[in-house]
Amino acid sequence: MTISTVPHLNFRGQARAALEFYRSVFGGDLVAVTYQDAHSVERPDEADQVMWGQVVSGDGFHVMAYDVPSSRPWSPGQAPYFVSVRGQDAEEVAAYWHRLAAGASVVVPLAPAGWAPLYGMLTDRFGVTWVLDVAAEPVPA
Repeated sequence: MTISTVPHLNFRGQARAALEFYRSVFGGDLVAVTYQDAHSVERPDEADQVMWGQVVSGDGFHVMAYDVPSSRPWSPGQAPYFVSVRGQDAEEVAAYWHRLAAGASVVVPLAPAGWAPLYGMLTDRFGVTWVLDVAAEPVPA
């Protein structure tokens, strides 16, 4: 199996605009799943914000982004990104998760999610936030 690492950028209400801009620069396909799409709305005014989004081009460009909900702390320049590790094999992804989890703070436990067969988020002992998931076929924007 193979995995890939992808920059995962964090915004507050600007993820769709950023992804559209990156698509205009690099080309490719944009996919955006809103909090409403994922049935994960915490606040009605954030329902149309991006819970999971990406731009992927045939040239190899790949970036992911989401809008940090207001229930979580965020400010520009603080936690502006995650490292996303995506695979196709749940056992392989789980093994990476368990090794990264040593001394880490789990933000979202590794488990099935509405948008992925397996998803989890943790902040490692060095302060880097990692998102690990098993790839699913995304819903086009």
